[in-house]
Amino acid sequence: MSKNSKAILQLCYGYFGPYADCARQYARLFRDTPYKVVTVQLKDAPNENAARKMASDEVIFLGHQSSEIRNFRLKTIRDVRRIVATHDFAFCIAHRYKAVYNALWGTDLMVVGVHHDLDEYRRFNRRLIANMFRKRLRLLGVSNVVRDNIRAALPAWPSSHIETLYNRIDVPAAQADLLPRETARAMLNLPSQSWIVGNVGRLHPDKDQATLIRAFAAALPGLPPRSLLAIMGDGQLEDTLRALVNELNIQESVRFLGRVAEGRRYFKAFDVFVLSSSREACPMVLLEALAACLPVVCSDCGGREVVDGIGDVFPRGDANALARIMLRLAEWRETEDYAKRAEVQLRQKFSDEAAVEAFWRLPMLAQYKPC
Repeated sequence: MSKNSKAILQLCYGYFGPYADCARQYARLFRDTPYKVVTVQLKDAPNENAARKMASDEVIFLGHQSSEIRNFRLKTIRDVRRIVATHDFAFCIAHRYKAVYNALWGTDLMVVGVHHDLDEYRRFNRRLIANMFRKRLRLLGVSNVVRDNIRAALPAWPSSHIETLYNRIDVPAAQADLLPRETARAMLNLPSQSWIVGNVGRLHPDKDQATLIRAFAAALPGLPPRSLLAIMGDGQLEDTLRALVNELNIQESVRFLGRVAEGRRYFKAFDVFVLSSSREACPMVLLEALAACLPVVCSDCGGREVVDGIGDVFPRGDANALARIMLRLAEWRETEDYAKRAEVQLRQKFSDEAAVEAFWRLPMLAQYKPC
């Protein structure tokens, strides 16, 4: 890229999990503008497939070790400075605190820090750094829950310096990727006639699949015959959750699907999607479930903002409340009206197009807005 081309520096900690798509989401904001996007991955090895997913004009992989990024290591900062010296950057977007930290020390640019989780500024040293650089640091949370969490940690900051920009999906692409119901069930080895509650996520305490399992067990006697709970994902709690299933004697009605590549393609295999997390920011799986026109249920965590007005919310950890919702939804039949409302919800709040409009309306970006 010519040094005379205006560019946006996008600094990412890594591309694992959902973060390659996060890079794509922010690169998409600059399509049809004079800006080019240079995405720099601090961690993780070069990967052509990941680079394509980031949809950037240039992708640079630094391949540093976690310890080199986590601590104040001059090598990482020097590499960032070297890249900045070869481009004419307007400003920097940095995902997650470690990338924000390196962007602040490695550049003189205005830095927009994007935070995908809660409590990023709970630590004193992080608040200290944020306040040290507050003249050129602006912060975005991926939901109002995250935004308000940051504002509480940095109470002296103007509210316009800490705003929300929701996670989003490419709605047409997500819908085009969906496998038909029968195909998805066959590939997941799920019976074609069962009523299936689906859950997708790491088997981790934050996802609280234990509450989901207890709720399903409580509801099972009143659910349609051969109803199943299908849990897609792997993680540290697999043995614990399997033991709970055995304890509740519902082994024949629960399927652990493990990690499934491109899991969002299989969402039509489910009749209902439930996210039982105890902690969330703005969960992508709920957006993907809405793209599949599934009735969605979530605990009263960060997912509430996604399902507001269209799905069901239960108090986190309340298996009985969730069981009552399952029993009601077992009688529900998909309607054309619901499919339309799900698509409207996505397009108005959680689509790439909605994000472009919201991004360029932010006061923190006013001086950079293309004419």
